[in-house]
Amino acid sequence: MVMVDRVTHIEPGREITGHKCVAFNEPWFAAHFPGRPVMPGVMVLEALAQIGGILAYATEPFDSASNILYFLGIDKAKFRKPVVPGDRLDLRCEIVHHRSNVWKLRGQASVDGALAAEAELLASVVNR
Repeated sequence: MVMVDRVTHIEPGREITGHKCVAFNEPWFAAHFPGRPVMPGVMVLEALAQIGGILAYATEPFDSASNILYFLGIDKAKFRKPVVPGDRLDLRCEIVHHRSNVWKLRGQASVDGALAAEAELLASVVNR
């Protein structure tokens, strides 16, 4: 599932911004939570991981036929504000560290300028 609707700015080797428009008909809202739909935090982190992956690829392109980018871990994840249907989730990631095939990224997700979530993400490009 693609969690990034649009990339609005990219500076390879440094940072990326984009967004996801959160719609009521997304599958998790039926159960999370009935009568009070909230986007699951893990889905917000997935959106950050995906936009971070776009930044990694733009910085150091790889052959997708022979390589794949795996999400390895999350550190310092914090959820500050609920994300609800109708919100535009603004995504920002920056490279903290890159060595060989391992990427450490810092991501922030916000709604209307208010921080909704933040985390440090770890990913690696590996052979298929």
